[in-house]
Amino acid sequence: MSKSTRATQALQKAGVAFETLTYDYDPDADRIGIQAAEAIGVSPSIVLKTLMAEVDGKAVCAVVPSDREVSMKKLAAAFKGKSANMMKPAQAEKATGYVVGGISAFGQKKTVPTVIEAEAMEHAFIFMNGGQRGLQVKLAPQDAARAIDSIVAPVVA
Repeated sequence: MSKSTRATQALQKAGVAFETLTYDYDPDADRIGIQAAEAIGVSPSIVLKTLMAEVDGKAVCAVVPSDREVSMKKLAAAFKGKSANMMKPAQAEKATGYVVGGISAFGQKKTVPTVIEAEAMEHAFIFMNGGQRGLQVKLAPQDAARAIDSIVAPVVA
């Protein structure tokens, strides 16, 4: 497995300190983020999943703890929109240039507005997808927010 991806390159370019961790990705896992947390031996609350959605028809990215669900109402409000819905997997892959299970908030094909769940900022470090299945990056949540120029807001249900 390559530890150099568009995501890790974007983090390096942004001058962000991070570590990479690899694990055995399970394509049959019900919840990819939970499986990643178990595989690397950390709490699911600090392994953040990257979700692609639309707010009022425009692509957005939401980064939330893997053991929580996004509130569509809160997601829409975070972007000052009226309604939100999840992208279909094929649409998310096309928008990001990554495959499902390996979608990262870093180094996406096109930059889209991104929100990180406010709870994530309470941790010393978090884990996020590193741009391919079975690859996580460990970094400070403030560095993650800065690297993707995200907003921080409460978006979980």
